[in-house]
Amino acid sequence: MHRRTFLKQAAFLLATANVPTAFAKTSLLVKDDTPSFDFHIKDRLLKKRHFDKNYDEDILLDKKYLPLLETSLKRLKRVQKTVGYGNFCLLNFDDALKLGKSYASIGAFSKQELNFLEMIFYSRVNDYGFFGEKPIKTITGKIKKKEVKKIPYTGNYLYRGRPMEVYSNIKKQVGNDVILTSGVRSVMKQFLLFLNKAKNSRGNLSMASRSLAPPGYSFHGVGDFDVGKIGYGIHNFTEQFTKTDVYKKLTTLGYLKFRYERDNNLGVRFEPWHIEVV
Repeated sequence: MHRRTFLKQAAFLLATANVPTAFAKTSLLVKDDTPSFDFHIKDRLLKKRHFDKNYDEDILLDKKYLPLLETSLKRLKRVQKTVGYGNFCLLNFDDALKLGKSYASIGAFSKQELNFLEMIFYSRVNDYGFFGEKPIKTITGKIKKKEVKKIPYTGNYLYRGRPMEVYSNIKKQVGNDVILTSGVRSVMKQFLLFLNKAKNSRGNLSMASRSLAPPGYSFHGVGDFDVGKIGYGIHNFTEQFTKTDVYKKLTTLGYLKFRYERDNNLGVRFEPWHIEVV
């Protein structure tokens, strides 16, 4: 499905819903009217440090879209279960649609779900507090399998060339305690992660974007990757990772050029596990 198709659908939705022309902001989102954990906390610094809290200026999905959030997320999870974790990380939008039509266990994406996914992808993420770049411009962006390689014992892929070179050097210099925790991510993989965050935050897109790049905005799609300490589990994706010997070695050796440094201006929490390559 192409950008032109999306624009036609957006125009149709605007006409039928009778909403203003600021499509992404007004037809998809509403202002958070739930109590915030502290009405006096307004600045970005504390939002990034307390990324999983509600703020009165946060942007939420309109309640009418919550059922589509739920059904779209469930369908994406069924696609991942069908093709496997590793393959799903490379799966593009068009192939996911084909799989939905081909497997009864997945089911075809409805027109409403497709409209919803495109609204999420093409919405103005600045409106809900994310100010990062968008390296993947179209929802149908593809990852060529010949350009990536699966890393043994990780379930993840890396791009050949510079990303592979950087990871290989990290393994040699840091040691066997370091492991690739997340590599290449397709648009569909980022959709699954982001929508899952949005669901867990009850439709709070601002909260979701403070801890995870929206679809199209993740540099995992073009070369960056995450590392962690073997056996450290979910703590590899928290600031507890900074207490590990792996982190200290990475810092000493100069491998950690943070994409999302502490107190950054992009509206994202600190990610000490993220290796910036691109």
